[in-house]
Amino acid sequence: MSSRRSRSRQSSGASRISDDQIADLVSRLQQLIPEIRNRRSDKVSASKVLQETCNYIRSLHREVDDLSDRLSELLESTDSDSAQAAIIRSLLM
Repeated sequence: MSSRRSRSRQSSGASRISDDQIADLVSRLQQLIPEIRNRRSDKVSASKVLQETCNYIRSLHREVDDLSDRLSELLESTDSDSAQAAIIRSLLM
């Protein structure tokens, strides 16, 4: 075990997390991330899982931003008093 991990375990007190718990959490993440889940190989390092998780979250943020922009543009092109505009506004909130 690295000295850095030893120090963090000593300083964390009651909030310790075991290596098995970390492995379980990484495995759960691996099942949630499409880029990793669709691979044929079962062996993926924890660092690769975390890296792909970050990339996936970034892509989701970009997608949300793009969809919000599209909804805003759609709202600008509709009658502000229409039912469609009310639905769009509720989606943007």
